[in-house]
Amino acid sequence: MKIQVKLKDIIEEMEIQFEESSSLLNVKTGEIVLVSSEDLRAAEDEKPFDHLPEWQKENRMIAIDVVENYENYIELPTKYDINEYEIIEEFCFTVSDQRKQDTLLRAIEGKGAFRRFKDKIIDLEIEDQWYSYREECFKQIAIEWCQDNDINYIE
Repeated sequence: MKIQVKLKDIIEEMEIQFEESSSLLNVKTGEIVLVSSEDLRAAEDEKPFDHLPEWQKENRMIAIDVVENYENYIELPTKYDINEYEIIEEFCFTVSDQRKQDTLLRAIEGKGAFRRFKDKIIDLEIEDQWYSYREECFKQIAIEWCQDNDINYIE
C-alpha cells in the first residue's frame, strides 16, 4: 500500500526552510524529516556521536538513516523550487485596484523588495489577500511535487 501524505505537512515544511538543511519525505513511512548538512556529513563520515546530547543523537540517527537508505527519501521542494519573488510579482497583477497594483509593483523593484512589499501589503490592507494567494501557490507547488514523485496526498 502506498503512503498518503498530508499536503498541509508538505506546505508547512516548504515554509520553514533553513539554510544548510534539507526537508525529506520518507516514502516508506510518510514521515517528513529535517536534516542538517552537518549531520549528513557526520553520518557519511561515520563520526562517533555517543558524547552528544540526546537531541543531537536523535538528529544524527535520522541522518544515518537518510544516508543508509537514501532511496527511501525524496527532498521536498526547496526555496530554489519556490520562486517567492515570482509569486509576489504575480500577486501584484491580481490586485484589481490600479493604484494599489502600481504601488506594489514599484515596491518590488530593486534591493529590499521583500521588506517593502510586506510593508505595502500592510499599508494597503491587503495582507490577508496576499497570504491566501501565497498559500494557494504553495499548495499548487506541493501538489505538482507529489504528482511528479508519484506520492498520494490528502488535503
